[in-house]
Amino acid sequence: MRPKKIPMRMCTGCGEMKPKKELVRVVKAPSNGEQEGDISLDLTGRKPGRGAYVCRNVECLRLARKARRLEKAFSCRIPDEVYEKLEGEMSGNE
Repeated sequence: MRPKKIPMRMCTGCGEMKPKKELVRVVKAPSNGEQEGDISLDLTGRKPGRGAYVCRNVECLRLARKARRLEKAFSCRIPDEVYEKLEGEMSGNE
C-alpha cells in the first residue's frame, strides 16, 4: 500500500508551498446577479467559491495585502475593511 498523497498549496503571503491543512483558505463567494461576492475566511475548506490560501499567521496576510496578491487571485479590488475583518478573525483563531 502506497502512502496517501498530501495536497500542497502555495501561501499567497510568503509564497511557500505547504500542506493544505496547515493553511487557511480565503474564499470569494460566487457573485449572484448584481451582488458582489463576499470575501471571508474558510476555516473548514468547504465553502463554495474561488479560494486562495494563506498561512495561519497574520504576518502572511499582511504580506499578501501589501503585494495585492489576493486582489490578483480574485480579480477584484478588496476594500480595507475586508482585510481588517480577516486580520481580526485570524488573530482570534490563533
